[in-house]
Amino acid sequence: MKSPVQSESEPKLSANTSSHYEVTRADLPLSCPLPDRILWNSHPRVYLAIEDEGGESVCPYCAAHFVLRG
Repeated sequence: MKSPVQSESEPKLSANTSSHYEVTRADLPLSCPLPDRILWNSHPRVYLAIEDEGGESVCPYCAAHFVLRG
């Protein structure tokens, strides 16, 4: 499975374009919007304690659902 975080050479994606994301430990610390998203039209970045929440977390701003895999 490809990580939702892109490399520096890839263009940034619009924020909040999906409501479900699968992330890995390589994506921690987890924030919403994800680091590879454009922020100008999004909510403030918030860090999510996905490990403390049993491997699933929901963004309090946009309700994006994150699941920790692996």
